[in-house]
Amino acid sequence: ERTIGLSGRKSLESGTGLLFIFEKSGKYGFWMKDMMFPIDIVWISESRRVIGVEKNISPNSYPTLFYPKEAVKYVLELNSNDAENFGIDIGSMLYFDTKK
Repeated sequence: ERTIGLSGRKSLESGTGLLFIFEKSGKYGFWMKDMMFPIDIVWISESRRVIGVEKNISPNSYPTLFYPKEAVKYVLELNSNDAENFGIDIGSMLYFDTKK
């Protein structure tokens, strides 16, 4: 599931995203394999501070891999431009509940 992510979908509902939760912090790489629309990737530390944002990544960028500059525990994929629209930038603190 994690490898597939948003691949193969025609779109992502407005105002939503896909949150990846890793067991431990690391420098996880993401690609645009089989993606059909551009996205923003938000790199989030274990303390839930945004440590990086890749904006408007095109499906044509495949096979390029995108990595955070430091270890992350969470990665959030959003529609292109949503990071800016929601005011998410380096240093932002994100609040979300990971309990199931």
